[in-house]
Amino acid sequence: MSQKIRSADGILQVIPLPGHPAILPKAGETNILITSALPYCNNVPHLGNIIGSTLSADVFSRYNRTRNRPTLYICGTDEYGTATETQALKEGITPRELCDKYHVLHKETYEWFDIGFDYFGRTSTPLHTEICQETYKNLGKNGYLEPQSKEQTYCEDCGRFLADRFVEGTCPHCGYEDARGDQCDSCSRTLDAIELIHPRCLVNKSHRVVPRSSTHMYVKLDTLQPQTEAWIKQAAKKGKWSANSVVQTTHSGSNSDVEIIDARMKGGLIPAPLTRDLVWGVPVPELGREDDALMKEKVLYVWYDAPIGYPSITANYTPDWKKWWFNPKDVNLYQFMGKDNVYFHTVYFPSIQIGDGRDWTMLHHLSTTEYLNYEGGKFSKSRNRGVFGPQARETGIPASVWRYYLLSTRPESADAMFSWADCIAANNNVLLNNFGNFVNRVLKFISSQYQGIVPKNSDSDSPGPLSLNDPNDSIFISQVNNLLQDYILLMDSVKLRQGLQTIMSLSQLGNAYLQSSGLNKALMSSDPTRTAQVLSRALNLIYVLSALVEPYMPATADAMLVQLNAPKRAVPEVLSTDILAGHEIGKPAHLFKKIEEGMAEKFREQFGGDEAKVVSTTKSASATGSSKPKSKSKSKKQDAAAPVYTAPSDVKRGE
Repeated sequence: MSQKIRSADGILQVIPLPGHPAILPKAGETNILITSALPYCNNVPHLGNIIGSTLSADVFSRYNRTRNRPTLYICGTDEYGTATETQALKEGITPRELCDKYHVLHKETYEWFDIGFDYFGRTSTPLHTEICQETYKNLGKNGYLEPQSKEQTYCEDCGRFLADRFVEGTCPHCGYEDARGDQCDSCSRTLDAIELIHPRCLVNKSHRVVPRSSTHMYVKLDTLQPQTEAWIKQAAKKGKWSANSVVQTTHSGSNSDVEIIDARMKGGLIPAPLTRDLVWGVPVPELGREDDALMKEKVLYVWYDAPIGYPSITANYTPDWKKWWFNPKDVNLYQFMGKDNVYFHTVYFPSIQIGDGRDWTMLHHLSTTEYLNYEGGKFSKSRNRGVFGPQARETGIPASVWRYYLLSTRPESADAMFSWADCIAANNNVLLNNFGNFVNRVLKFISSQYQGIVPKNSDSDSPGPLSLNDPNDSIFISQVNNLLQDYILLMDSVKLRQGLQTIMSLSQLGNAYLQSSGLNKALMSSDPTRTAQVLSRALNLIYVLSALVEPYMPATADAMLVQLNAPKRAVPEVLSTDILAGHEIGKPAHLFKKIEEGMAEKFREQFGGDEAKVVSTTKSASATGSSKPKSKSKSKKQDAAAPVYTAPSDVKRGE
């Protein structure tokens, strides 16, 4: 098919797509290094895990590629530590066998969700061991390691010390009865297992657990705290960290200041253990000191080695990994995670990097999320409650729709709730009736009335940016350009949910433009020049939308490009005539399909676990008619309609 696309620098995407080898930073350019929290290799991720880290990071990495920036997105499975040993015991297999199994399941899940890592690795590799041990030795050389003998939980029946994840008990701070040995899921406080009240061995809860002394190596976080605090204040301000992090930004006139609000830092950091009494992990290296003998047969603590997984996985991707990780001048590091991982990425690991003494690429921007809950409760694998990993495919809902709904409800500043009614309404009311309708209406008109050839006229053929003084469409062009500028500012600020709202506002604007222009056969007969002009501008807006929507729904963007018969476009700053008259489009097709509203109840029963079965049984035994919450369903449908866009107050054009 004949293509007629404007030729100029910066129109098309030129950066390799995810999966291409040897993506390296370029001197003098904006180089983006992206990580998402490494998922534990002991289970499959649920929707909350996916939106909290990997999906959000994927959107930002794809966005930067649409801006033609050198971008590297790294992730992988966190494979060492007690979580893996615990699950391996439960399944009756070795830790290596468990990691091999779940690494594949994680990778398959992310691939189905169209999450495009440049490299998805794992921490149980020789390079990971090498980098972890080298960093540990540097900490020792620089005087930041000291041995301490402390009481730990010891299981007399197992005959061994219980590492954090092998013990549960009552939280000493909030009284939660199922707190883990390293962290309480209720109050999010980090714990030492010995602090737990009524500790229980996870191998067998009837076992006798007692305190017993053991010697471990500790990193002097208290000594490092002044340097860490100074770095946090500088980095958080420069990189505009998320509000739900360890800092709070205060504004006074045109000035802003950063206050550290993390309770552990305000109370004063204390030395933290770097070693554990485990078998599955990175062996503790010798420091050439007398206390080396005390560290034999111990491994490095998983919260020490897990963040080092980011550079070690990069090292497995390219031998030039140091060009990314020891290049703070040219590289900006963006990290994505749920709120429970914030401390380890903003305080703990940066302290390790500072103590290591080398010129690390350190955190530039932190993007965190609150929790995504499920239909009024929490996701629970043990109770089969919620959608986990490959189950999303079983619904028949395309990955693009899943991505759209999860990102439109991304819990950026408060916990959010997954709802089947909202998910279906988002597909039917926003994607199908707004976005998809605009694209299909324009392409179908060109296909049916002009045999798929973009019509030519004297006013619409001039390639390049459209004039703001256009006699017909100056307001429309100005509105599009303003929204494009908002989109770029929002995305550069990692405000992903608002960026998505901006896209839907643009497609809504496109629908309104077609309506106000009166695009139909009558206009084609009475004013063919104006008809061609309207089609040209609407078609080029669709081309822009294909670039804007690619980070969020890459499969949808690909389908749009096939129908447009056009190459990938970079995100522009203004609306231009890029697809020219005489261009032949592809075959129009609907981008989305309707999901029947009645499917919400079926999905609730399918993924509601034991609770849904009880409700279903109760309904079957009841003689009271239909149980569908009609009024509630209607309000949900209205809530999910395409948002009316207003530029956020904290994003200013021209900054």
